[in-house]
Amino acid sequence: MSILKQAKTVGIIAILAVLAGCAGQVNESAQTSSKVESAEDRAAREARQAEFLAKQEAAKAAKAANEAANEAAKTAEQLRNSAMAADTLFFFDFDKSDLKQDALDDLDAHAKYLAADRSAKVRLEGHADERGTRAYNLALGERRANAVARYLVIQGVNRSQIESVSYGEERPLSLSRDENGWSRNRRVELIYQ
Repeated sequence: MSILKQAKTVGIIAILAVLAGCAGQVNESAQTSSKVESAEDRAAREARQAEFLAKQEAAKAAKAANEAANEAAKTAEQLRNSAMAADTLFFFDFDKSDLKQDALDDLDAHAKYLAADRSAKVRLEGHADERGTRAYNLALGERRANAVARYLVIQGVNRSQIESVSYGEERPLSLSRDENGWSRNRRVELIYQ
């Protein structure tokens, strides 16, 4: 019987060894599937994190764009207000079409606004005093309006935004027939349309 007992013991040990080997394989496969799930979880977590970061960046970009648009609107409004506050009458010396130095600051304000807002348009009306022939005064009014238009274009205004017209002596600002009245009639009027 002792051989029988020994055979049983060896059989039991063999069965236990087989079971232990199987159990190790089950544990290894369970650990492997656990590692796979962990990698999948990590990938999903990283994807969520990347999506969250992308949304944050998009929100920052939208905020920056909104702030830039607001700043541009403020700037455009400031330029418009500055142009509307600037003088729109530009006076000339007798028989001249040269811009006076004191007109340049006001023209700069108009030019900045017009360059910033390409939809804005102006009409430049050239005038002369009553001295001289009608044809000469029309030509002089046109030269004066063109002098203002050239200055605006040099400052960055698109020529298509500017309309020039001459009325010569036909639309006086002053009816006085003296130097004071005549000096008021030698002008270009800038009119927004």
